[in-house]
Amino acid sequence: MASFSGEASSLNRWELKMLQNYQTGTFFDEMFADDGEARPGYFPLRQQIESMTSDELHHRKDEAEQALISLGITFRVYGDSKAEERIIPFDIIPRIITPGEWETLEKGLRQRTTALNEFLRDIYGPKRIIAEGVVDPEYIFSSPSYLKQLQDFHPPRDIWIHVSGTDLVRDDEGTFRVLEDNVRCPSGVSYVLENREVMKRTFPELFRSHRIRSIYDYPIRLRGTMENLSDAIAPACVVLTPGVYNSAYYEHSFLAQKMGIPLVSGTDLVVREKRVYMRTTHGLKPVDVIYRRIDDAFLDPEAFNPESLLGVPGLFEAYKAGNVALLNAPGTGVADDKVIYTFVPDMIRFYLDEEPIIPNVDTYLCSRPDDLKFVLENLESLVVKEANGAGGYGMLIGPKATRAEIEQFRDKVKASPRGFIAQPVLGLSRVPTLVEEGIEGRHVDLRPFILYGEDIYVMPGGLTRVALPRDSLVVNSSQGGGTKDTWVMGS
Repeated sequence: MASFSGEASSLNRWELKMLQNYQTGTFFDEMFADDGEARPGYFPLRQQIESMTSDELHHRKDEAEQALISLGITFRVYGDSKAEERIIPFDIIPRIITPGEWETLEKGLRQRTTALNEFLRDIYGPKRIIAEGVVDPEYIFSSPSYLKQLQDFHPPRDIWIHVSGTDLVRDDEGTFRVLEDNVRCPSGVSYVLENREVMKRTFPELFRSHRIRSIYDYPIRLRGTMENLSDAIAPACVVLTPGVYNSAYYEHSFLAQKMGIPLVSGTDLVVREKRVYMRTTHGLKPVDVIYRRIDDAFLDPEAFNPESLLGVPGLFEAYKAGNVALLNAPGTGVADDKVIYTFVPDMIRFYLDEEPIIPNVDTYLCSRPDDLKFVLENLESLVVKEANGAGGYGMLIGPKATRAEIEQFRDKVKASPRGFIAQPVLGLSRVPTLVEEGIEGRHVDLRPFILYGEDIYVMPGGLTRVALPRDSLVVNSSQGGGTKDTWVMGS
Protein backbone atom coordinates (compact mmCIF):
# COMPACT_ATOMS: atom_id res chain seq x y z
CA MET A 1 0.00 0.00 0.00
CA ALA A 2 1.49 3.29 -1.10
CA SER A 3 0.89 6.31 1.09
CA PHE A 4 1.78 9.67 -0.38
CA SER A 5 2.32 11.04 3.12
CA GLY A 6 5.34 8.76 3.38
CA GLU A 7 6.88 10.24 0.25
CA ALA A 8 6.63 13.95 1.11
CA SER A 9 10.26 14.59 0.22
CA SER A 10 9.61 13.68 -3.42
CA LEU A 11 6.49 15.84 -3.78
CA ASN A 12 6.33 19.52 -4.51
CA ARG A 13 4.98 21.73 -1.77
CA TRP A 14 1.72 22.42 -3.64
CA GLU A 15 1.11 18.67 -3.91
CA LEU A 16 0.80 18.22 -0.18
CA LYS A 17 -2.40 20.20 0.25
CA MET A 18 -4.81 17.59 -1.04
CA LEU A 19 -2.75 14.40 -1.30
CA GLN A 20 -0.83 14.21 1.92
CA ASN A 21 -3.27 11.65 3.33
CA TYR A 22 -4.16 9.91 0.06
CA GLN A 23 -3.37 6.20 -0.05
CA THR A 24 -3.51 4.07 -3.16
CA GLY A 25 -4.11 0.97 -1.05
CA THR A 26 -4.08 -2.61 -2.32
CA PHE A 27 -6.62 -1.87 -5.06
CA PHE A 28 -5.94 -0.67 -8.59
CA ASP A 29 -6.02 3.11 -8.43
CA GLU A 30 -7.04 4.61 -11.77
CA MET A 31 -5.43 8.00 -11.21
CA PHE A 32 -2.18 7.06 -9.46
CA ALA A 33 0.40 4.33 -9.85
CA ASP A 34 1.82 2.76 -6.71
CA ASP A 35 4.79 5.15 -6.78
CA GLY A 36 2.45 8.15 -6.62
CA GLU A 37 2.93 9.20 -10.23
CA ALA A 38 -0.19 10.13 -12.21
CA ARG A 39 -1.23 7.55 -14.78
CA PRO A 40 -1.49 8.51 -18.50
CA GLY A 41 -4.22 11.07 -19.09
CA TYR A 42 -4.46 12.16 -15.46
CA PHE A 43 -1.47 14.47 -15.09
CA PRO A 44 -3.19 17.73 -16.22
CA LEU A 45 -6.16 16.96 -13.95
CA ARG A 46 -3.83 16.31 -11.05
CA GLN A 47 -2.15 19.65 -11.60
CA GLN A 48 -5.49 21.46 -11.73
CA ILE A 49 -6.89 19.83 -8.60
CA GLU A 50 -3.69 20.31 -6.65
CA SER A 51 -3.56 24.00 -7.52
CA MET A 52 -6.76 24.45 -5.48
CA THR A 53 -7.37 24.45 -1.76
CA SER A 54 -9.74 22.13 0.02
CA ASP A 55 -12.16 25.01 0.58
CA GLU A 56 -12.19 25.82 -3.14
CA LEU A 57 -12.92 22.20 -4.09
CA HIS A 58 -15.72 21.86 -1.54
CA HIS A 59 -17.20 25.15 -2.70
CA ARG A 60 -17.29 23.90 -6.28
CA LYS A 61 -18.80 20.65 -5.10
CA ASP A 62 -21.60 22.61 -3.40
CA GLU A 63 -22.13 24.60 -6.61
CA ALA A 64 -22.41 21.38 -8.60
CA GLU A 65 -24.98 19.95 -6.22
CA GLN A 66 -27.03 23.15 -6.36
CA ALA A 67 -26.92 22.95 -10.16
CA LEU A 68 -28.25 19.39 -10.03
CA ILE A 69 -31.07 20.47 -7.75
CA SER A 70 -31.97 23.40 -9.99
CA LEU A 71 -32.02 21.08 -13.01
CA GLY A 72 -34.41 18.77 -11.17
CA ILE A 73 -32.17 15.72 -11.53
CA THR A 74 -33.76 13.43 -8.98
CA PHE A 75 -34.69 9.79 -8.44
CA ARG A 76 -36.91 7.83 -6.10
CA VAL A 77 -36.01 4.77 -4.06
CA TYR A 78 -38.45 1.87 -4.22
CA GLY A 79 -39.64 0.88 -0.77
CA ASP A 80 -39.02 4.35 0.68
CA SER A 81 -42.04 4.97 2.89
CA LYS A 82 -41.92 8.67 2.05
CA ALA A 83 -41.08 8.08 -1.63
CA GLU A 84 -38.82 11.11 -1.41
CA GLU A 85 -37.17 12.51 -4.48
CA ARG A 86 -33.47 13.13 -4.04
CA ILE A 87 -30.42 13.96 -6.10
CA ILE A 88 -27.81 11.33 -6.72
CA PRO A 89 -24.62 12.44 -4.95
CA PHE A 90 -22.20 13.80 -7.53
CA ASP A 91 -18.41 13.84 -7.25
CA ILE A 92 -16.57 16.60 -9.07
CA ILE A 93 -13.32 14.70 -9.66
CA PRO A 94 -13.86 13.09 -13.08
CA ARG A 95 -12.84 9.67 -14.21
CA ILE A 96 -10.56 9.56 -17.25
CA ILE A 97 -10.30 6.84 -19.90
CA THR A 98 -7.46 7.04 -22.40
CA PRO A 99 -8.03 6.69 -26.17
CA GLY A 100 -6.35 3.28 -26.24
CA GLU A 101 -8.44 1.94 -23.37
CA TRP A 102 -11.61 3.23 -24.97
CA GLU A 103 -10.82 1.75 -28.38
CA THR A 104 -10.63 -1.70 -26.80
CA LEU A 105 -13.82 -1.20 -24.77
CA GLU A 106 -15.74 0.10 -27.77
CA LYS A 107 -14.79 -2.93 -29.88
CA GLY A 108 -15.63 -5.27 -27.03
CA LEU A 109 -19.04 -3.71 -26.41
CA ARG A 110 -19.95 -3.84 -30.08
CA GLN A 111 -18.92 -7.48 -30.14
CA ARG A 112 -20.99 -8.30 -27.08
CA THR A 113 -24.06 -6.43 -28.32
CA THR A 114 -23.90 -8.23 -31.65
CA ALA A 115 -23.64 -11.64 -29.97
CA LEU A 116 -26.54 -10.95 -27.59
CA ASN A 117 -28.77 -9.93 -30.49
CA GLU A 118 -27.79 -13.09 -32.37
CA PHE A 119 -28.64 -15.11 -29.27
CA LEU A 120 -32.14 -13.64 -29.07
CA ARG A 121 -32.76 -14.16 -32.78
CA ASP A 122 -31.67 -17.75 -32.32
CA ILE A 123 -33.58 -18.75 -29.19
CA TYR A 124 -36.82 -17.28 -30.56
CA GLY A 125 -36.03 -18.91 -33.91
CA PRO A 126 -34.04 -22.01 -34.92
CA LYS A 127 -32.34 -22.55 -31.51
CA ARG A 128 -29.00 -23.61 -32.96
CA ILE A 129 -27.17 -22.79 -29.74
CA ILE A 130 -29.36 -25.32 -27.94
CA ALA A 131 -29.14 -27.97 -30.66
CA GLU A 132 -25.35 -27.83 -30.59
CA GLY A 133 -25.21 -28.10 -26.79
CA VAL A 134 -23.67 -24.71 -26.06
CA VAL A 135 -26.42 -23.62 -23.66
CA ASP A 136 -28.69 -25.95 -21.70
CA PRO A 137 -32.28 -25.24 -22.80
CA GLU A 138 -33.46 -25.40 -19.20
CA TYR A 139 -31.53 -22.22 -18.42
CA ILE A 140 -33.33 -20.39 -21.22
CA PHE A 141 -36.86 -21.68 -20.80
CA SER A 142 -36.80 -21.32 -17.00
CA SER A 143 -35.89 -17.64 -17.22
CA PRO A 144 -38.82 -15.46 -16.09
CA SER A 145 -38.09 -13.14 -19.02
CA TYR A 146 -38.38 -15.77 -21.76
CA LEU A 147 -41.62 -15.19 -23.70
CA LYS A 148 -42.76 -18.26 -25.59
CA GLN A 149 -45.38 -16.05 -27.32
CA LEU A 150 -42.53 -14.66 -29.45
CA GLN A 151 -41.38 -17.96 -30.91
CA ASP A 152 -40.63 -17.48 -34.65
CA PHE A 153 -41.31 -13.74 -34.32
CA HIS A 154 -39.06 -11.26 -36.13
CA PRO A 155 -38.99 -7.74 -34.67
CA PRO A 156 -38.53 -4.75 -36.99
CA ARG A 157 -35.12 -4.89 -38.73
CA ASP A 158 -34.60 -8.16 -36.82
CA ILE A 159 -33.09 -6.18 -33.94
CA TRP A 160 -34.08 -7.16 -30.39
CA ILE A 161 -31.80 -5.00 -28.24
CA HIS A 162 -31.83 -1.38 -29.37
CA VAL A 163 -30.66 0.22 -26.12
CA SER A 164 -28.35 -1.48 -23.66
CA GLY A 165 -26.15 -0.58 -20.72
CA THR A 166 -23.30 -2.96 -19.94
CA ASP A 167 -21.83 -2.76 -16.45
CA LEU A 168 -18.03 -2.90 -16.42
CA VAL A 169 -15.57 -3.11 -13.54
CA ARG A 170 -11.78 -3.05 -13.33
CA ASP A 171 -10.16 -5.74 -11.25
CA ASP A 172 -7.11 -5.38 -9.01
CA GLU A 173 -4.85 -5.61 -12.04
CA GLY A 174 -6.67 -2.88 -13.91
CA THR A 175 -8.35 -5.23 -16.41
CA PHE A 176 -11.87 -4.25 -17.48
CA ARG A 177 -14.43 -7.04 -17.07
CA VAL A 178 -18.15 -7.29 -17.73
CA LEU A 179 -20.09 -7.53 -14.49
CA GLU A 180 -23.56 -7.80 -16.02
CA ASP A 181 -25.67 -6.88 -19.03
CA ASN A 182 -28.72 -4.58 -18.88
CA VAL A 183 -30.90 -5.01 -21.95
CA ARG A 184 -34.46 -4.55 -20.72
CA CYS A 185 -34.93 -0.90 -19.73
CA PRO A 186 -31.43 0.28 -18.75
CA SER A 187 -31.41 3.64 -16.99
CA GLY A 188 -28.84 6.28 -16.14
CA VAL A 189 -28.00 7.96 -19.44
CA SER A 190 -29.71 11.20 -18.41
CA TYR A 191 -27.30 11.47 -15.48
CA VAL A 192 -24.37 11.03 -17.87
CA LEU A 193 -25.56 13.97 -19.97
CA GLU A 194 -26.43 16.23 -17.06
CA ASN A 195 -23.25 15.38 -15.15
CA ARG A 196 -21.27 16.59 -18.14
CA GLU A 197 -23.23 19.84 -18.24
CA VAL A 198 -22.66 20.42 -14.53
CA MET A 199 -18.94 19.68 -14.83
CA LYS A 200 -18.60 22.20 -17.67
CA ARG A 201 -20.14 24.84 -15.42
CA THR A 202 -18.10 23.85 -12.37
CA PHE A 203 -14.68 23.42 -14.03
CA PRO A 204 -14.71 25.35 -17.32
CA GLU A 205 -10.91 25.62 -17.20
CA LEU A 206 -10.58 21.82 -17.25
CA PHE A 207 -12.54 21.59 -20.48
CA ARG A 208 -10.29 24.17 -22.05
CA SER A 209 -7.18 22.16 -21.12
CA HIS A 210 -8.48 18.67 -22.01
CA ARG A 211 -9.62 17.14 -25.30
CA ILE A 212 -12.75 15.31 -24.16
CA ARG A 213 -14.98 13.41 -26.57
CA SER A 214 -18.52 14.76 -26.75
CA ILE A 215 -21.58 12.80 -25.63
CA TYR A 216 -24.25 15.36 -26.52
CA ASP A 217 -25.40 13.61 -29.70
CA TYR A 218 -26.89 10.69 -27.76
CA PRO A 219 -30.54 11.92 -27.82
CA ILE A 220 -30.32 12.55 -31.57
CA ARG A 221 -28.85 9.09 -32.11
CA LEU A 222 -31.55 7.55 -29.89
CA ARG A 223 -34.28 9.17 -31.95
CA GLY A 224 -32.54 7.95 -35.09
CA THR A 225 -32.52 4.45 -33.64
CA MET A 226 -36.27 4.72 -33.09
CA GLU A 227 -37.02 6.09 -36.55
CA ASN A 228 -34.93 3.34 -38.13
CA LEU A 229 -37.52 0.80 -36.96
CA SER A 230 -40.36 2.25 -39.05
CA ASP A 231 -40.99 2.45 -42.79
CA ALA A 232 -43.05 5.61 -42.34
CA ILE A 233 -41.62 8.77 -43.93
CA ALA A 234 -41.89 10.70 -40.66
CA PRO A 235 -42.44 8.09 -37.92
CA ALA A 236 -44.50 9.16 -34.92
CA CYS A 237 -42.37 8.27 -31.87
CA VAL A 238 -43.18 8.41 -28.15
CA VAL A 239 -41.58 7.53 -24.82
CA LEU A 240 -43.83 5.34 -22.67
CA THR A 241 -43.35 5.84 -18.92
CA PRO A 242 -44.90 4.05 -15.92
CA GLY A 243 -45.49 7.49 -14.41
CA VAL A 244 -44.13 10.08 -12.03
CA TYR A 245 -43.57 7.61 -9.19
CA ASN A 246 -41.12 5.51 -11.16
CA SER A 247 -37.52 5.83 -9.91
CA ALA A 248 -36.32 6.85 -13.39
CA TYR A 249 -39.16 9.21 -14.30
CA TYR A 250 -36.78 12.14 -14.55
CA GLU A 251 -34.87 10.29 -17.25
CA HIS A 252 -38.03 9.46 -19.19
CA SER A 253 -39.11 13.08 -19.33
CA PHE A 254 -35.55 14.28 -20.00
CA LEU A 255 -35.07 12.01 -23.01
CA ALA A 256 -38.49 12.76 -24.45
CA GLN A 257 -37.75 16.48 -24.23
CA LYS A 258 -34.27 16.14 -25.75
CA MET A 259 -35.61 14.01 -28.60
CA GLY A 260 -38.56 16.34 -29.18
CA ILE A 261 -41.17 13.61 -28.90
CA PRO A 262 -44.16 13.13 -26.56
CA LEU A 263 -43.86 11.52 -23.14
CA VAL A 264 -46.91 9.32 -22.60
CA SER A 265 -48.33 6.97 -20.00
CA GLY A 266 -50.48 3.93 -20.64
CA THR A 267 -53.72 5.89 -20.44
CA ASP A 268 -52.53 8.21 -23.24
CA LEU A 269 -52.45 5.33 -25.71
CA VAL A 270 -55.23 3.18 -27.14
CA VAL A 271 -55.28 0.25 -29.57
CA ARG A 272 -57.86 0.07 -32.34
CA GLU A 273 -57.85 -2.86 -34.77
CA LYS A 274 -54.27 -3.74 -33.81
CA ARG A 275 -52.98 -0.23 -34.36
CA VAL A 276 -51.72 2.11 -31.64
CA TYR A 277 -52.99 5.67 -31.29
CA MET A 278 -52.21 8.55 -28.96
CA ARG A 279 -55.05 10.54 -27.46
CA THR A 280 -54.66 14.25 -28.21
CA THR A 281 -56.88 17.33 -28.04
CA HIS A 282 -57.32 16.92 -31.79
CA GLY A 283 -58.38 13.29 -31.63
CA LEU A 284 -56.47 10.04 -32.06
CA LYS A 285 -53.04 10.23 -33.71
CA PRO A 286 -51.24 7.08 -34.93
CA VAL A 287 -48.05 5.96 -33.17
CA ASP A 288 -45.32 4.10 -35.07
CA VAL A 289 -42.52 3.61 -32.54
CA ILE A 290 -42.55 3.36 -28.74
CA TYR A 291 -39.47 3.62 -26.52
CA ARG A 292 -41.01 1.80 -23.63
CA ARG A 293 -39.69 2.17 -20.11
CA ILE A 294 -42.13 -0.39 -18.70
CA ASP A 295 -41.13 -3.98 -17.96
CA ASP A 296 -42.66 -6.77 -20.03
CA ALA A 297 -44.97 -7.95 -17.25
CA PHE A 298 -46.76 -4.58 -17.10
CA LEU A 299 -46.69 -3.70 -20.79
CA ASP A 300 -50.09 -5.11 -21.76
CA PRO A 301 -52.65 -6.44 -19.23
CA GLU A 302 -54.28 -8.56 -21.93
CA ALA A 303 -51.05 -10.39 -22.75
CA PHE A 304 -49.20 -10.47 -19.43
CA ASN A 305 -50.16 -9.31 -15.93
CA PRO A 306 -53.95 -8.69 -15.99
CA GLU A 307 -53.67 -6.45 -12.95
CA SER A 308 -51.32 -4.00 -14.61
CA LEU A 309 -52.59 -0.42 -14.71
CA LEU A 310 -49.43 0.87 -16.40
CA GLY A 311 -49.60 -0.69 -19.83
CA VAL A 312 -51.77 -0.53 -22.91
CA PRO A 313 -54.42 -3.22 -23.57
CA GLY A 314 -53.86 -4.78 -26.97
CA LEU A 315 -50.34 -3.39 -27.43
CA PHE A 316 -48.71 -6.80 -27.70
CA GLU A 317 -51.03 -7.90 -30.50
CA ALA A 318 -50.37 -4.65 -32.36
CA TYR A 319 -46.66 -5.30 -31.98
CA LYS A 320 -46.83 -8.87 -33.24
CA ALA A 321 -48.92 -7.69 -36.18
CA GLY A 322 -46.08 -5.39 -37.17
CA ASN A 323 -48.11 -2.21 -36.71
CA VAL A 324 -45.91 -0.66 -34.05
CA ALA A 325 -42.23 -1.01 -33.10
CA LEU A 326 -41.10 -1.37 -29.48
CA LEU A 327 -37.65 -0.83 -28.14
CA ASN A 328 -36.36 -2.78 -26.53
CA ALA A 329 -38.29 -5.75 -27.91
CA PRO A 330 -40.32 -7.75 -25.38
CA GLY A 331 -38.54 -10.92 -24.32
CA THR A 332 -35.04 -9.41 -24.31
CA GLY A 333 -34.76 -9.82 -20.54
CA VAL A 334 -33.65 -13.43 -20.95
CA ALA A 335 -30.36 -12.01 -22.30
CA ASP A 336 -29.55 -10.21 -19.05
CA ASP A 337 -30.56 -13.04 -16.77
CA LYS A 338 -27.42 -13.44 -14.64
CA VAL A 339 -27.36 -17.16 -15.37
CA ILE A 340 -27.42 -16.54 -19.13
CA TYR A 341 -24.66 -13.93 -18.60
CA THR A 342 -22.18 -16.71 -17.90
CA PHE A 343 -22.64 -18.03 -21.45
CA VAL A 344 -22.01 -14.76 -23.32
CA PRO A 345 -18.34 -15.61 -24.01
CA ASP A 346 -19.56 -18.89 -25.52
CA MET A 347 -22.13 -16.95 -27.58
CA ILE A 348 -19.38 -14.75 -28.99
CA ARG A 349 -17.39 -17.81 -30.04
CA PHE A 350 -20.47 -19.61 -31.38
CA TYR A 351 -22.10 -16.80 -33.38
CA LEU A 352 -19.12 -14.64 -34.30
CA ASP A 353 -16.24 -17.13 -34.31
CA GLU A 354 -14.21 -14.66 -32.23
CA GLU A 355 -12.63 -14.62 -28.80
CA PRO A 356 -14.28 -12.24 -26.28
CA ILE A 357 -12.53 -8.88 -26.14
CA ILE A 358 -13.84 -8.00 -22.67
CA PRO A 359 -13.84 -10.99 -20.29
CA ASN A 360 -16.61 -11.84 -17.84
CA VAL A 361 -16.13 -11.92 -14.11
CA ASP A 362 -15.57 -15.51 -12.95
CA THR A 363 -19.01 -16.86 -12.06
CA TYR A 364 -20.43 -19.95 -10.35
CA LEU A 365 -23.82 -21.32 -11.40
CA CYS A 366 -25.59 -22.59 -8.31
CA SER A 367 -27.66 -24.91 -10.52
CA ARG A 368 -24.50 -26.93 -11.24
CA PRO A 369 -23.90 -29.48 -8.45
CA ASP A 370 -20.15 -28.85 -8.16
CA ASP A 371 -20.60 -25.08 -8.21
CA LEU A 372 -23.42 -25.30 -5.67
CA LYS A 373 -21.26 -27.33 -3.29
CA PHE A 374 -18.43 -24.81 -3.58
CA VAL A 375 -20.73 -21.83 -3.08
CA LEU A 376 -22.44 -23.28 -0.01
CA GLU A 377 -19.06 -24.05 1.53
CA ASN A 378 -17.69 -20.56 0.82
CA LEU A 379 -20.59 -18.14 1.28
CA GLU A 380 -18.49 -16.06 3.69
CA SER A 381 -16.06 -15.12 0.91
CA LEU A 382 -18.35 -14.77 -2.14
CA VAL A 383 -20.87 -12.35 -3.61
CA VAL A 384 -24.16 -14.15 -4.24
CA LYS A 385 -26.78 -12.57 -6.50
CA GLU A 386 -30.31 -13.34 -7.52
CA ALA A 387 -30.34 -14.28 -11.20
CA ASN A 388 -32.97 -11.64 -11.95
CA GLY A 389 -32.21 -9.14 -9.19
CA ALA A 390 -31.29 -5.50 -9.80
CA GLY A 391 -30.42 -2.27 -8.01
CA GLY A 392 -28.14 -3.89 -5.44
CA TYR A 393 -31.08 -5.75 -3.89
CA GLY A 394 -31.26 -9.52 -3.39
CA MET A 395 -27.49 -9.76 -2.99
CA LEU A 396 -25.16 -11.16 -0.34
CA ILE A 397 -21.63 -9.80 0.10
CA GLY A 398 -20.17 -12.60 2.17
CA PRO A 399 -17.30 -10.77 3.92
CA LYS A 400 -19.68 -7.97 4.98
CA ALA A 401 -22.62 -10.19 5.97
CA THR A 402 -23.70 -11.31 9.42
CA ARG A 403 -23.94 -14.98 10.30
CA ALA A 404 -27.74 -14.73 10.20
CA GLU A 405 -27.67 -13.20 6.70
CA ILE A 406 -25.35 -15.92 5.46
CA GLU A 407 -27.56 -18.67 6.81
CA GLN A 408 -30.63 -17.02 5.33
CA PHE A 409 -28.96 -16.98 1.90
CA ARG A 410 -27.83 -20.55 2.34
CA ASP A 411 -31.46 -21.59 2.70
CA LYS A 412 -32.50 -19.50 -0.31
CA VAL A 413 -29.82 -20.93 -2.58
CA LYS A 414 -30.52 -24.51 -1.53
CA ALA A 415 -34.25 -24.01 -2.13
CA SER A 416 -33.81 -22.53 -5.63
CA PRO A 417 -30.33 -23.05 -7.08
CA ARG A 418 -31.38 -21.83 -10.57
CA GLY A 419 -32.22 -18.46 -9.06
CA PHE A 420 -28.68 -17.60 -7.93
CA ILE A 421 -25.14 -17.11 -9.17
CA ALA A 422 -22.00 -16.40 -7.17
CA GLN A 423 -18.83 -14.47 -7.91
CA PRO A 424 -15.61 -13.75 -6.03
CA VAL A 425 -15.41 -10.47 -4.19
CA LEU A 426 -13.68 -8.23 -6.70
CA GLY A 427 -11.10 -5.69 -5.71
CA LEU A 428 -12.88 -3.00 -7.73
CA SER A 429 -10.66 -0.22 -8.97
CA ARG A 430 -10.74 3.08 -7.13
CA VAL A 431 -10.76 6.69 -8.25
CA PRO A 432 -9.92 9.71 -6.05
CA THR A 433 -13.16 11.14 -4.71
CA LEU A 434 -13.88 14.31 -2.75
CA VAL A 435 -15.44 13.47 0.60
CA GLU A 436 -15.78 15.44 3.82
CA GLU A 437 -12.40 14.23 5.05
CA GLY A 438 -10.61 15.29 1.87
CA ILE A 439 -9.74 13.24 -1.22
CA GLU A 440 -9.94 9.49 -0.74
CA GLY A 441 -10.14 6.50 -3.06
CA ARG A 442 -13.61 5.09 -3.70
CA HIS A 443 -14.64 2.01 -5.68
CA VAL A 444 -16.33 2.55 -9.06
CA ASP A 445 -17.96 0.75 -11.95
CA LEU A 446 -18.88 1.97 -15.44
CA ARG A 447 -22.08 1.64 -17.48
CA PRO A 448 -21.54 2.60 -21.13
CA PHE A 449 -24.70 2.94 -23.23
CA ILE A 450 -25.00 1.25 -26.61
CA LEU A 451 -27.50 1.94 -29.41
CA TYR A 452 -28.18 -0.65 -32.10
CA GLY A 453 -29.75 0.93 -35.19
CA GLU A 454 -28.33 1.08 -38.68
CA ASP A 455 -25.02 0.43 -36.95
CA ILE A 456 -23.84 0.04 -33.36
CA TYR A 457 -22.99 3.25 -31.49
CA VAL A 458 -21.24 3.27 -28.11
CA MET A 459 -21.47 6.53 -26.17
CA PRO A 460 -17.90 7.65 -25.33
CA GLY A 461 -17.76 7.09 -21.60
CA GLY A 462 -20.94 6.29 -19.74
CA LEU A 463 -22.19 6.38 -16.18
CA THR A 464 -19.47 5.99 -13.58
CA ARG A 465 -21.09 4.98 -10.32
CA VAL A 466 -19.09 5.39 -7.14
CA ALA A 467 -19.52 3.66 -3.79
CA LEU A 468 -19.33 6.65 -1.45
CA PRO A 469 -19.21 4.96 1.98
CA ARG A 470 -15.63 4.08 2.85
CA ASP A 471 -14.74 0.46 1.87
CA SER A 472 -18.17 -0.10 0.31
CA LEU A 473 -18.36 -2.12 -2.91
CA VAL A 474 -22.02 -1.30 -3.69
CA VAL A 475 -22.27 1.51 -6.22
CA ASN A 476 -26.04 1.55 -6.78
CA SER A 477 -27.74 4.89 -6.12
CA SER A 478 -30.48 3.08 -4.21
CA GLN A 479 -27.78 1.83 -1.83
CA GLY A 480 -26.06 5.17 -1.23
CA GLY A 481 -23.86 5.34 -4.33
CA GLY A 482 -23.04 8.46 -6.30
CA THR A 483 -21.85 9.32 -9.81
CA LYS A 484 -18.89 10.89 -11.61
CA ASP A 485 -18.44 12.42 -15.03
CA THR A 486 -16.51 10.04 -17.30
CA TRP A 487 -14.08 11.57 -19.77
CA VAL A 488 -12.92 9.64 -22.82
CA MET A 489 -9.94 11.58 -24.07
CA GLY A 490 -9.58 12.44 -27.74
CA SER A 491 -6.61 11.03 -29.59
